[in-house]
Amino acid sequence: MPKKKTAQRGAASRATAKRRAERPKSGRAKVTHVPKPWGHETIWAQSERYVGKILHINAGHELSVQYHNRKDETVHLLSGEIVYRVQREGDDILDDMKLKVGESFRITPGTIHQMVALTDCDVLEVSTPEIDDVVRLSDKYGREGTTEP
Repeated sequence: MPKKKTAQRGAASRATAKRRAERPKSGRAKVTHVPKPWGHETIWAQSERYVGKILHINAGHELSVQYHNRKDETVHLLSGEIVYRVQREGDDILDDMKLKVGESFRITPGTIHQMVALTDCDVLEVSTPEIDDVVRLSDKYGREGTTEP
């Protein structure tokens, strides 16, 4: 019997070591800069569970009118003046909501929304990892129906 327990412990130790080896390691994160027609985004955190971005939106520019099927996101205005346009449940129109620096807003899947920059803006965005889950309903840069940057 003792040999059997030792063999089981050995197998368990090997399985634990394998899981540790497959687990992501702590350390410096890759930072990706993505040019956009409205400015740029900096992806500063990306894992299988979350994504962190900083969106820099140039004054007078806007993101597409869009929604996400799975992506759940929250934005936080770091600087500038922005109008956050959101379609509330049961409404057919987008309500203009002016976010102030330091304010946050959550967008759950299926919510139609758009950001319009009144001045140069920096917006912190955290979300679930589905970065290509964008359904563009309209876009002044000709990207309707695409997930193009």
